[in-house]
Amino acid sequence: MTAYKKLEATHKRLSALRNAEGILFWDHETMMPPGAAAGRAEVEAELSLIQHEIQTDPRIADYIAEAEDENLDQWQSANLREIKRLYQNANAVPADLVERMVMARSESTMAWREAKPANDFKRLAPKLEALFALKREEAQIKAELFGITPYEAMMQQYDPGRSEAQVDAIFDDLAAFLPEFLQQVLARQAAGPALIMPPGPFPLDKQEKLSRAVMETLDFPFDRGRLDVAAHPFSGGADGDNRITTRYLEEDFTASLMAVIHEVGHALYEDGRPQEWRSQPVGNSRDMTVHESQSLLLEMQAGRSEEFIRHLVPMARDILGGNGPAWEVDNIVRLQHKVEPGLIRVYADEVTYPLHVILRYKLEKAIVADDIAIADLPLAWNDMMEQYLGIRPESDTDGVMQDIHWPEGLFGYFPTYSLGAMAAAQIFTAAKRDEPGIMPGLAQGNVKPLFGWLNENIRSQGCLYLPDELIERATGEPLGTAAYKAAIAARYLN
Repeated sequence: MTAYKKLEATHKRLSALRNAEGILFWDHETMMPPGAAAGRAEVEAELSLIQHEIQTDPRIADYIAEAEDENLDQWQSANLREIKRLYQNANAVPADLVERMVMARSESTMAWREAKPANDFKRLAPKLEALFALKREEAQIKAELFGITPYEAMMQQYDPGRSEAQVDAIFDDLAAFLPEFLQQVLARQAAGPALIMPPGPFPLDKQEKLSRAVMETLDFPFDRGRLDVAAHPFSGGADGDNRITTRYLEEDFTASLMAVIHEVGHALYEDGRPQEWRSQPVGNSRDMTVHESQSLLLEMQAGRSEEFIRHLVPMARDILGGNGPAWEVDNIVRLQHKVEPGLIRVYADEVTYPLHVILRYKLEKAIVADDIAIADLPLAWNDMMEQYLGIRPESDTDGVMQDIHWPEGLFGYFPTYSLGAMAAAQIFTAAKRDEPGIMPGLAQGNVKPLFGWLNENIRSQGCLYLPDELIERATGEPLGTAAYKAAIAARYLN
């Protein structure tokens, strides 16, 4: 067996372990009884430790060095590049730190589940502080090893190669553009016809039926996937086992429906990865900016297009038993295009959404720089929410505790949401340019033209290219804000 083949065998084992970890995480978030948390944390910690031991085997360095002299094809060379990156990152972190982070993450998420509904940030704060201290220790180690900043070390777990300077430039552009644009959109909406909200409540069983019907329209593979309920919508599972979740609001059926469309975007990206490389790093999803581009493309670009909304309204009206002026197609289109500053990120429209992310980005950087303490997060959050969106949370439940990301230890993850939104607009614009059948298809509930383009240009590429290289190859342009600005101007002002 060549050195390269030994590396492939190693990562096939790691892939199996990650698949097991993915199913355990899904169970943890959907079905696990609360009293089982301590035992589950030990299992999850052991799985992480086993993976870390495999990834840090000293022989791997020798195999990588030998494999670099082998005659590899394009996919194998890219796979070796990714294997080397993963090896370097794994070896940067001591095994005992990995284990402590897993245990701290479990304690933090369980505390969040209790603290959020009770509006009790003080219950969460010490667990969050302990977890963040460990994540900062990890970031500092990687920063010194790779010659980057600690916050870049956090980001690059989810978005390899991303720099603070690049994110600062994009977010500064958005922060300068969006507030004035938002006021223009609000003024235009105020001058338009009054909106009529379809009267609820909407029974949860009917909402689930609607969600499943829309998933069928989106070609979700139910033979290897499922829909469940969780405190925070997510997509997970394992290779060939796509599990998504949502949460339902009785008073607003669109909230869960758009969350479902978003998570289907994630799941279909995973399902479209190159089959022959799924057990290898090159066959993984590229990064979270690209991942979020796929969910936000489906939710915001395609799912909120007038063409697709007009296709969905009769289906929703039939399943939910709607009738009257509130259910007229034009009214539903305007409702789905309504822009309004709100407290909750996952329910935000595409104009205000980036401001939610910029808020979190700035807070994370302030924590890393020791400019703010965990205990002071609620006040800082509320002040920035008022600054950016003109509204102030009345509770920490709807403020600093609304997301599970920090309790899960996902520091540095949030930037990928807005970078993904920029990429989604850019990719959708390119897809429509290349494939004229996309918009007529959406009007008929036919996603094949869109998905055919995505399969060829994004999903099937895995990690063959670096993140920004993949986006530029697919769209012809470097990642930027121009396509996003043009898309929201066309939808909300023109």
